[in-house]
Amino acid sequence: MSIANPDLHHVDWSRIPAPSDDGAARHLEGARVPQIALPATDGSAISLGSLPGLTVVYAYPRTGRPGDIAVVDDWDMIPGARGCTPQSCAFRDHHAEFAHAGAAQVFGLSTQDTAYQREMAERLHLPFPVLSDEGLALARALRLPTMEVAGQTLLKRLAMVIEDGRIEKVFYPVFPPDRNAADVLSWLHSRRGGRP
Repeated sequence: MSIANPDLHHVDWSRIPAPSDDGAARHLEGARVPQIALPATDGSAISLGSLPGLTVVYAYPRTGRPGDIAVVDDWDMIPGARGCTPQSCAFRDHHAEFAHAGAAQVFGLSTQDTAYQREMAERLHLPFPVLSDEGLALARALRLPTMEVAGQTLLKRLAMVIEDGRIEKVFYPVFPPDRNAADVLSWLHSRRGGRP
């Protein structure tokens, strides 16, 4: 087993390989988000292309559970795989700041099923819904960056700022994952002329 850090929350990023920019997200900025309804952990169905105002979406490969971190032994050595729980916790911890920065809503996004996501959202006390693209409808329509691990198609880690259904900004690759929320907030503040 080559899990570098057996703790879901505290990861030594110096022992985790950083992902490189493979160009797989370059086409996203300026793209219109299709009208695809995705099931959310709060029981609703959300179409990101229909939402008014600013929406922040962070995508991640898959969250682990305590005692069940990875789907393969060398999970930590796959660039960009490790860090979904720290990324989600960072968006949780900065949630109130996103509203002040102009974001009308925040969502997590993965290809895990809603029941799996709901357990994670409740355990981590996430104040926002997580969306399931288990059928890969959004991933295929937008050509989101993906990776194949243990026979599963997983989203590569990224974040998007969507305004009125159009992608305004993409953060990709993301590393370390626990800094992603702060990076998105910084961009939102700069967009507003530096006003917090």
